[in-house]
Amino acid sequence: ALRDLSYIAANLRPEDRAEIDCQFDDWSPALLALTALQGFAYVAELEGNPEAGFGAAEQRGGLWIAWSWGTRRMRRCVPGITEFFHAVLGPDVAARGAWRVEARALAANELALRWLARLGATQRCRLPGY
Repeated sequence: ALRDLSYIAANLRPEDRAEIDCQFDDWSPALLALTALQGFAYVAELEGNPEAGFGAAEQRGGLWIAWSWGTRRMRRCVPGITEFFHAVLGPDVAARGAWRVEARALAANELALRWLARLGATQRCRLPGY
């Protein structure tokens, strides 16, 4: 998984690079991949190639952060990731006692915001400094 996540992180689509730049002062593909492995981490493939990484990690008791990023071909992975989220990842996080799962997206990233809404997320606030 580390190799696949590192490959994806080295080939990010611009909108994911912008999101990550807001969350990490200094990062590299290897550091991003290692950070992703702190909790549940999965890779979506197309035609045998890793195209998207996604998962969730507990930040403190019951508070989780969900994340996803990918290559330019990630969009084709979204239906499968969505299905996996509802069938596996969401229930696994809930079973671990999550009382809140946060996912951040830039206000200009309308595609990400629409996807989060389809996953069942509710926008709670805007982070002007993000």
